[in-house]
Amino acid sequence: MTGRAAQAGGVEVVTFGCRLNIVESEAMRAVATAAGHTDLVVVNSCAVTSEAVRQARQAVRRAARDRPGAAIVLTGCAAEIDAGLRALPEVTRVLPNAGKAEPAAWARPGHAFPALPPASFGPRAAGGHTRGFVEIQNGCDHRCTFCVIPFGRGASRSRSPERVVAEIRALVEGGAAEAVLTGVDVTSYAAPGGLRLGALLKRILREVPDLPRLRLSSIDCIEADRDLLDVLADEPRFMPHLHLSLQHGADLVLKRMKRRHSRADAVAFCAEARRLRPEIAFGADLIAGFPTETEGHAAESLALVADCGIAHLHVFPYSARPGTPAARMPAVPGDVVKARAAALRAAGEAALARHLDRHVGTRAVVLAERGGRGRTEDFSAVRLSAGVEPGSLVAVRIAGHDGRELRADG
Repeated sequence: MTGRAAQAGGVEVVTFGCRLNIVESEAMRAVATAAGHTDLVVVNSCAVTSEAVRQARQAVRRAARDRPGAAIVLTGCAAEIDAGLRALPEVTRVLPNAGKAEPAAWARPGHAFPALPPASFGPRAAGGHTRGFVEIQNGCDHRCTFCVIPFGRGASRSRSPERVVAEIRALVEGGAAEAVLTGVDVTSYAAPGGLRLGALLKRILREVPDLPRLRLSSIDCIEADRDLLDVLADEPRFMPHLHLSLQHGADLVLKRMKRRHSRADAVAFCAEARRLRPEIAFGADLIAGFPTETEGHAAESLALVADCGIAHLHVFPYSARPGTPAARMPAVPGDVVKARAAALRAAGEAALARHLDRHVGTRAVVLAERGGRGRTEDFSAVRLSAGVEPGSLVAVRIAGHDGRELRADG
């Protein structure tokens, strides 16, 4: 996990963890700057792993060393759950996760906050107006036995569809070619009146007809509703890529994780989604070495990569989080965890190479990013020829790949 500085200078935000944290960091930078802060470092922490907490602690100390006169604000999930991190003497202020991106959290005593419209603090497009990330939901009502995020983010709550549509419309007007809906548990989206995720997707596509591409950041397959599948099947502007929170491929381990899907559920969902949209690509998160995991369980996770047809695999060696039920379960030895994670990563690399093979010799529409790269509709990375403007949609022929990214002709 690597910290990201959203902006150097007067207001610097160092970000760890998920895409939602990155979205919130950009909003914090904007509101803190608008409020007139001139010498400020914000450390937006993550608590998913003990390594993430360690890196946040390092970031606080580095900020104090590199900018000795700056105020240091600590926020994020680790700030909520780790008392030792909050107690660091270098920290000027601890800001709760709830409301951390709202203007009121950054108002300075004796100074009126500038009367700027809400759109001023909305999402920003990344990569030269390439894409923008829009938070639709936050928090989580589930209690997976390995996870501390509900303690850091609180209960699930959803943003109004009107606000979501307005932010996406603002992104498109600002030049973004793609909007990505993000949150902690996106498929739990439930607005007042019963509007669920699939219906929200339909509303966005209907009310923002100029949006070229709409994408989801991550979903829980067991919560995918019929409307979502209808959008996948019928809406070409909804991108054929879904990142799945699977976590494991063995039913007994899934039960001990307190996940709500079975192995068969995951395989069936992928088969149905592929039937509806044959060109779809799947990403997935898998945890290696969860407590009580046997060699047989690990083999089932390995087989899941092929059984679900996963192309973009994210592997996480299990990291015990204090206070979680999993931390009290019999642990798998560290060297075994490391070896099983390596085996999963090797399976993921082979699956990605097979996926990229299928693109060679075809034509694809690529959303260009900075650095001469871009993404296909199914989120495959592409190296483009020089001179392609970031944010543009370009049709290219795929000439080959290096196992990690495709190479466009010319």
